[in-house]
Amino acid sequence: MSARRKLLVNALKLFDLGLMAGAFVVASLAVLRESHVITFSQFFSMRVKIQNFAIFALLILVWHAVFCMSGLYNSRRLCKLRHEMIDTVRATSSGTLVVFAGALVFNISLATTRLIFLPIFWLVVTLATVFSRLLLYFTLGFIRKRGRNLRNIVIVGTNIRALDFAHKITAHSQIGFRVSGFVDQDWSGLERFQRSGNTLICDLENFPQFLRNSVVDEVAIALPFRSMHHQATRIAASCEEQGISVRVLSNVFDLKKPYGSEEDFESDNVVVAGWAEGWPLIVKRVLDFTISCLAIVLLFPVLLVTVVLVKLTSPGPVFFVQKRLGLNKRRFSVYKFRTMVVDAEDRMRGLEHLNEVSGPVFKIKNDPRITPVGRFLRKTSLDELPQLVNVLVGDMSLVGPRPLPIRDYEGFDKDWQRRRFSVRPGITCLWQVHGRSSIPFDKWMELDLQYIDRWSLWLDFLILLRTIPAVVRGSGAA
Repeated sequence: MSARRKLLVNALKLFDLGLMAGAFVVASLAVLRESHVITFSQFFSMRVKIQNFAIFALLILVWHAVFCMSGLYNSRRLCKLRHEMIDTVRATSSGTLVVFAGALVFNISLATTRLIFLPIFWLVVTLATVFSRLLLYFTLGFIRKRGRNLRNIVIVGTNIRALDFAHKITAHSQIGFRVSGFVDQDWSGLERFQRSGNTLICDLENFPQFLRNSVVDEVAIALPFRSMHHQATRIAASCEEQGISVRVLSNVFDLKKPYGSEEDFESDNVVVAGWAEGWPLIVKRVLDFTISCLAIVLLFPVLLVTVVLVKLTSPGPVFFVQKRLGLNKRRFSVYKFRTMVVDAEDRMRGLEHLNEVSGPVFKIKNDPRITPVGRFLRKTSLDELPQLVNVLVGDMSLVGPRPLPIRDYEGFDKDWQRRRFSVRPGITCLWQVHGRSSIPFDKWMELDLQYIDRWSLWLDFLILLRTIPAVVRGSGAA
């Protein structure tokens, strides 16, 4: 990183922290004005306790870590504006959730007892950060279109993928790349490349010498992975030796979902395709643990009443315990309040001809095995509350695909449906808020995969909010 870029990035980091602190003050003033506790002048003349200062400093550090882990300070020249804005909103939303969790842990009454604080804080900090990013994006674009702040990039490869990449970055002058030329060896498609009017600056053998004598900021490698792995490795090593950034233009395995991340392990650089562990999942787990703890404490009277109702109205155990499949098909015991007669699973075989849903799942709207109290518990989803214990111990999450019984999984006939096991199962998900048992099996699986592909902490928050009216309506419950 150049000294100029390092200075600009550090300035941006301080600016973002200033926006966070400013939003905190604005939200606090709004709460104080609404509550008429103290005046503005009294607020600004208050003494700050060392303990409160330490807590606020900790929140700022965590906020900074969230922004760093979101990649908002990485070079994002090739990032679309839409993705930049989405990542920014995700970062501020995740940071706000962390502030809320911190407020619960440290008992900050301003943030926990006033419903107006968090919405105002999130709105102010999100709008301010998005506006600052928009201003930065268009300012840099304006400068780059006039030939400043440009990076010279050399593309290694002359295939269609290389030409398409060159066309894209040339068409978007605001990202600030200047294509210095192409590098490749003689092959059957080289004549067609030369007719395209692009410049072949040297061959693969002489490319390290070219790097030594030329101004090159970045190298993009677009060579075929299978047939030219050795050449690509040698070129990447030459770039590393000379401190030149390398981009690899390739979904090397032609995966349909080319998402992933990069990790370092014992000096090895490992590219992960799929759901790798990262800070968003860590935040998700922290929130799961915190919220499930609070929910168990707050709902304890409801849990106690439900235990008594189940015990008094139906012979048998209070809880229904069943083996289900969780993350990567690990088996675990799921807990629910028992809503059926004790021998319900033994009687299933004789009722399978009444199954009302497609696929391997077994559902009957007016299931004769359900007890009167059990029907109420299912309608209100109170039978799911013991799964907060599953969330607490880490077998489940608050939001995620519903855990399926082993019997249902054995009826799967398509591998794409099994991708739902790549994430931790949850108490609620998109299926839960779109009608539950009234949704066909294939649509249910599609909603689960849609959740996995679109996942973010913000999406979890929206699903939790939408679950409440869905439960109140009792839509699709069976």
